[in-house]
Amino acid sequence: MTGAGVVTGRRDRAELKALVAEANERFADLTAPEDAAAVLAWASTEFGDRLAVACSMAADTVVVDLVAKAHPGVDVLFLETGYHFADTLGTKAELAFALAVNVVDVMPKLTVAEQDEKYGRDLFARDPAACCAMRKVEPLAEQLAGYDAWVTGVRREDSPLRADTPLIDWDERHQLVKLNPVAAWTFDQVLAHAEEHAVPINPLLADGYPSIGCEPCTKRVAPGEDPRAGRWAGLTKTECGIHT
Repeated sequence: MTGAGVVTGRRDRAELKALVAEANERFADLTAPEDAAAVLAWASTEFGDRLAVACSMAADTVVVDLVAKAHPGVDVLFLETGYHFADTLGTKAELAFALAVNVVDVMPKLTVAEQDEKYGRDLFARDPAACCAMRKVEPLAEQLAGYDAWVTGVRREDSPLRADTPLIDWDERHQLVKLNPVAAWTFDQVLAHAEEHAVPINPLLADGYPSIGCEPCTKRVAPGEDPRAGRWAGLTKTECGIHT
């Protein structure tokens, strides 16, 4: 279902940082796709309902499946920017029905209409960084304040900026543990898992959109082109700011 996650009783930051160090030593040699399950089983035991997974409803629905197997009923945080493709919203509905998860719509303070009134229409075209900050980065930071750890679908092959992504990290910005269980996975391995386990994935992935964001800021990419070349095409911007 879709609803607001309610989590209380965050743990001490020093304790959480110590857990990251211990986990990195424990899981240092894990690289195979199947090792993601071990990391998430540890996370479920360690954090319980103070664990959440963020999902853009693209290929990262596979991560939701992995987390749901380790921790049924987990909160799945979806950034409802107001600019999503219809296929993205359809994937969200499918995922909420197919998996044992609680989808939480994370809302920005302003609706699209209110943002247009305050900052002018199509802010995403004039100042995409400001638009992303208001509709993605700030709402997520506010939501994550109630958790001890969050899981992402970041993969090392996504971009050079993500090439050194660890399986488990301390998230300095949000002051909590960050898990990237599919960091070492290839795109083909993600798709193979989705097919084998009947995980809903965004149909746009098969229509020239290997990386999917808001509809106005996402274009198809040519075969062989950088998977993220369609994000903010024509601009120097390559990240929304959540993972940087």
